[in-house]
Amino acid sequence: MKLSTKIALSLITLGAAPMALAALGVGGMAPDFSAKASLAGKAFDFKLKDALKKGPVVVYFYPSAYTGGCNLQAHTFAVNMDKFTAAHASVIGVSLDSIDRLNKFSADPDYCAGKLPVASDPDGKIAKSYDLMVREGKEGIKDTQGNEIGHGFAERTTFIVTPDGKIAATVGGVKPDENVQQSLAEVEKLAHAHH
Repeated sequence: MKLSTKIALSLITLGAAPMALAALGVGGMAPDFSAKASLAGKAFDFKLKDALKKGPVVVYFYPSAYTGGCNLQAHTFAVNMDKFTAAHASVIGVSLDSIDRLNKFSADPDYCAGKLPVASDPDGKIAKSYDLMVREGKEGIKDTQGNEIGHGFAERTTFIVTPDGKIAATVGGVKPDENVQQSLAEVEKLAHAHH
């Protein structure tokens, strides 16, 4: 019953304001996480706690590397990275991709372009801790490079987390490139509020 109720509720909220999509609301604490991540093709250990010491963190969940919307979103983040940095914010992408796939994606000049770190959440544990829906992957689904994806898909939702570990804003239910623009607007708002 619970699942069908959840699906019915999520269908109802689709018609509502995009804010209603993200189950973890503004003002709540962002679940802390550590994950294997990749930047410019090199794996490293990402810790949200450490990233927050330097300023706000844009935690963006996306379905899969090398799929249309996610390629566009990663590219849009990469070209706007200087603006995020100027607003003292860092960005981390999170998907259920394996670290091997992410090492390729993070270095790919067309997408993350070595500017955007992406973290591996292979069992969807991090996505679920943020109350996001994780859809099961289906066999035979291929990415834009013709490789089988072979993992589940997290809902495309972005959380803006402030250094005190709180969620300042959520961005969901919009196109991948709009997601980046709205996230940037949120961190710029935070930067102005502090100065």
